[in-house]
Amino acid sequence: MGRASDLSLRRDSGLRVTSPARSLSDLTIADLTIPEPGSTTARDVLSQALRRLLRDAFEACRSAPPSARAEAAALRATLDHASRSHPGALIAALRRPTIGALVRALRPACGLSPATRDALVVELLAGLRHDLALSGVSPPPTPSLRVPLRVPPRVLSLLDRTATDTASGAVTHPYHPIARNVVLALADNNPLAMEEAHPDKEGNAIDLGGRSIDAWTAMLRDALALIETHLPDLSAEIDLFLHQIVPVGFDERRHLSASYQEAIGTIYMTLHPSLMTMTEAVIHEFSHNKINALFEVDDVLENAWSPLYASPVRPDPRPLHGVLLAVHAFLPVARLYEKMIEANHLLSRNEDFLRRFARVRATNREGAEVVLVNGKPTALGRGVIEEIARWDAHYAKMK
Repeated sequence: MGRASDLSLRRDSGLRVTSPARSLSDLTIADLTIPEPGSTTARDVLSQALRRLLRDAFEACRSAPPSARAEAAALRATLDHASRSHPGALIAALRRPTIGALVRALRPACGLSPATRDALVVELLAGLRHDLALSGVSPPPTPSLRVPLRVPPRVLSLLDRTATDTASGAVTHPYHPIARNVVLALADNNPLAMEEAHPDKEGNAIDLGGRSIDAWTAMLRDALALIETHLPDLSAEIDLFLHQIVPVGFDERRHLSASYQEAIGTIYMTLHPSLMTMTEAVIHEFSHNKINALFEVDDVLENAWSPLYASPVRPDPRPLHGVLLAVHAFLPVARLYEKMIEANHLLSRNEDFLRRFARVRATNREGAEVVLVNGKPTALGRGVIEEIARWDAHYAKMK
């Protein structure tokens, strides 16, 4: 794979190649829940997750079903060429959820049917070659492939500057800017999007819930701005991880959101009229993305999947993996409330705001107790558990 094995991330200008990358044994997880100023922990974790993803992309070529062997060979040639000549462009392409989710879904553990795996190999080849071509990489020639092409968000700006006739429907514009590099996505190629673990949901079909695109983007823009103001280091991590938010309906009584370890960079959200509810949800699902990147390279807990325990945020019993996800996601939510109170934000002067802060702290306390008492951390996971213990103690002091 040439220089591809030395790939890592640099925060200053997106993705570049550095050498050598930190090995997993060098990784220290001290602030993956709430970052300290100038932290590189999330970036280092994402770098390790992308290194695994690159290996998995090559593995997808080797394990492709016979019916997709030609496409798999072409994909291998594309990966070989890009890893030697433009490794940064290759990692940038794999980092996009429209590509990365396909690679992860091709893992045997996902249990896809042979026909679905065939289709994903073809789609992955088409999408990867398209992204690399737009990055200035000229992949080796391969047979023409008749596949539907889903255009990544950043490519649309290029298409917008062309004279392409969209009246025919050949080109659609499903990506709508929210803030910086995050878009509202009305197209989603995550093969697992309709697989839902939450008992109150049935998948994540795209649905604006009868609200306008402007209503969605304005609310999400305000939520991201609130995070940037009060949790700037967490906001910087969001910029690094998050590519797209997929709308899955409107509900004025509750909020339901989702994310997938296979689709790091994507979060699914319902629209809610409360800015604080939406901001909580962004932090919550982004935090899942962040720890899911760690789960890509480490189990974190040796007893992550059995037995089951009561969860502070779910009606169904959950393995410690699920309880850990909840605590890791709600601690930075508590930090947002704390920082807004310190800043005397207008919203923080409301009694409902203070009651919600108290409920979040109580939820965290309950979940942290389950994890801290019962969890058996791995060597790498010990840092996560110790950080949770520190923040749990911090909030336990509050009345």
